[in-house]
Amino acid sequence: MIKTTIKPASLRIFVATGLLLVALGDAQAGVVVIGHANLGKLDSRTMQRIYTGKVVEVDGVNIIAVNIESGPLRERFLHDFLNQSGEKYKAYWTVRRYIGKGLPPRELPSAEEVVRFVQSTPGAIGYIDEGDVTPGLNVIAR
Repeated sequence: MIKTTIKPASLRIFVATGLLLVALGDAQAGVVVIGHANLGKLDSRTMQRIYTGKVVEVDGVNIIAVNIESGPLRERFLHDFLNQSGEKYKAYWTVRRYIGKGLPPRELPSAEEVVRFVQSTPGAIGYIDEGDVTPGLNVIAR
């Protein structure tokens, strides 16, 4: 039988590494799109067209899309739903605005603001981390 001794410093590093991995795992949770109660489920193609300004109405409801300010959640949304990077998305809207084809979705500073806006604004959609979904939110796309 082999006996192994773990020194206190090694144990602290091991525990800290484990906590970091748990935190990183949470940071990589999925992104969900939430919508006002008057909206139904949306497919990925419609979602792409909304966030690129090509669709402004779904089933007779005017859509008001919002983005969260730049950061990891926005990058995951752009990657998962639009298959774009933040830089590519920004460049797309720079050109679109320049040629007079609209403005990018409004940016809100936090997931809490997105939830508040979406719940209080008919036709609004936004995205949050899957871990932030609470009962009563209308998840329209995963």
